[in-house]
Amino acid sequence: MKKLFAACACAGILLSAAAAHAHFGMLIPSKSCVLDKKDQAIELTFAFAHPFEGKGMNLEIEKAQAFADGKAQDILPTLKEKAFMGKKGAVASYKLGEPGVYAFAMTPKPYWEPAEDKFIIHYTKTMVAAFGEEEGWDQPLGLPVEIVPLTRPFANYAGGVFQGVVLQDGKPVAGCDVEVEHWNGSGTQKYEAPNDYFVTQVVKTDANGVFTFAAPFAGWWGYAALVDGPAKIAHEGKDRDVELGGVFWTQ
Repeated sequence: MKKLFAACACAGILLSAAAAHAHFGMLIPSKSCVLDKKDQAIELTFAFAHPFEGKGMNLEIEKAQAFADGKAQDILPTLKEKAFMGKKGAVASYKLGEPGVYAFAMTPKPYWEPAEDKFIIHYTKTMVAAFGEEEGWDQPLGLPVEIVPLTRPFANYAGGVFQGVVLQDGKPVAGCDVEVEHWNGSGTQKYEAPNDYFVTQVVKTDANGVFTFAAPFAGWWGYAALVDGPAKIAHEGKDRDVELGGVFWTQ
């Protein structure tokens, strides 16, 4: 009886210990592939959220950029505030020009997360392929932390493997946690996790900073490579830790 009680108590503890909810910077284009010139105007959505659960947090943006042909363009002045998942986000319209792969990146202002007693900064990016060209998707943007795709990050089938390498200051990061989450409802249907542990998947980078994940169903998937920031930020009289994330979104 004592053994049964102990087993039940242990199971209860495990069931009540909910997995931590992952944060994701979000940068989602209205299309990941554009073939026709009449569709060259796309909309970009900027947000900060728990994408699987559909819970948003307020986002303050420090920098927003578009990259084409190796050149960066400041698009921050074009952003307009718009609610996303009930919280502050933003949208921007962008007109694709010449054929090529366009990259978009966001640097948010530090987000204070009292539940974790630290600040969070997620350098977030995504890519759009335009008018039949697909060169350049494997090039880094020079962000402090970023995921550089090793798998073409567009026009992929559900169930296929996605690989990326995590860079911090341009160098591969070994043994790095990469949290993976689906933007629930962005595919053909919404999913319900069996329990909290299923909400966020986690993989680690190998000795070369490479990770691998096979997305089980269609829609948008976010990959967040998490590292400790080199500097702290003062808050309420104390120096607080900073989590840096390199986030990549692919459909």
